[in-house]
Amino acid sequence: MKPNQVNQCDAIVIQLKPKIFVPVLFVPLQYFQPERRIMKTTHTKGDDSDHHVELASGNVQLITSKESWEQKLTEATRDGRIVIANFSAAWCGPCKTIAPYYSELSEKFPSLMFLVVDVDEMTDFSSSWDIKATPTFFFLKNGQQIDKLVGANKPELQKKINGIAESMSKPQNQ
Repeated sequence: MKPNQVNQCDAIVIQLKPKIFVPVLFVPLQYFQPERRIMKTTHTKGDDSDHHVELASGNVQLITSKESWEQKLTEATRDGRIVIANFSAAWCGPCKTIAPYYSELSEKFPSLMFLVVDVDEMTDFSSSWDIKATPTFFFLKNGQQIDKLVGANKPELQKKINGIAESMSKPQNQ
């Protein structure tokens, strides 16, 4: 962690040695802008810190504009794919915790489209989806919401994705 970076306890901390953090001053978060980074910083040799987290990796695609959102939904509809959209934030602890798992799921279920939207980078767009907490996962078919999960609940996320994948593999009755 860098000096002057705010952690989840609203404290400025300084890293003395790897994994040893000393709070310097407690201040309201309103005076600081959380770091806005989706992609992790690469580790330097000898850096064994675990605070670098990647929210968009594997088959997870980062959405940076309304146009890229529309393009991905159109592509998914055309290809008959279900979209899982993760509305997340770089500063959010639970988002950082579930990000590697979300990436693993994206590789395990390539027939689904996994997206991530940074709620801080796309504030107005996120507001239009009525995001109250991060992470929030939306499950979309043909651009329409079919399910939703709020929170970093790995078992529930796995259960919902398994159910969707299973329903897609069953032959449709006509």
